[in-house]
Amino acid sequence: MKVMKVCVGGTFNILHKGHKKLLDKAFEIAGENGTIFIGIIEGEMLKKKKFSVSLNERKRNLEKYLLTKKYNNRSVIIAIRDMYGYAVDMDLDAIIVSPETFKNAEKINKDRIRGGKKTLRIIQIPFVLAFDKKPISSTRIKNKEIDKEGKEVLD
Repeated sequence: MKVMKVCVGGTFNILHKGHKKLLDKAFEIAGENGTIFIGIIEGEMLKKKKFSVSLNERKRNLEKYLLTKKYNNRSVIIAIRDMYGYAVDMDLDAIIVSPETFKNAEKINKDRIRGGKKTLRIIQIPFVLAFDKKPISSTRIKNKEIDKEGKEVLD
């Protein structure tokens, strides 16, 4: 089986069940000898977000999760400043996205074609839903609507 290089990106403000599903899928697609490139948003892109946890804290939380899953030796975390990050220029095979970021992956592929690169296989996973059948998000967790697993927060 071909060794795959797979990418995924996001803010990862609060590492939650949806993020973990996205990461797990990336490692599944890459195979046991593949490499996952994780783009973590920083800079101007964060200004669009309602809140932001520091880059170092988000990176530490990712690293802890990767270590618990024994993914740490097959992953590279890269800070990105725009939606394209490294995905336009690097030698990659696939990109894992949510319904929210699918169109970004299509734009990345258009830019890869313009740059003479092969297109990425786009793998879209469904949203991970909370108890109320709405997608889990860092914003909803921050607002105490749900917890990191998508369960109702009881005060």
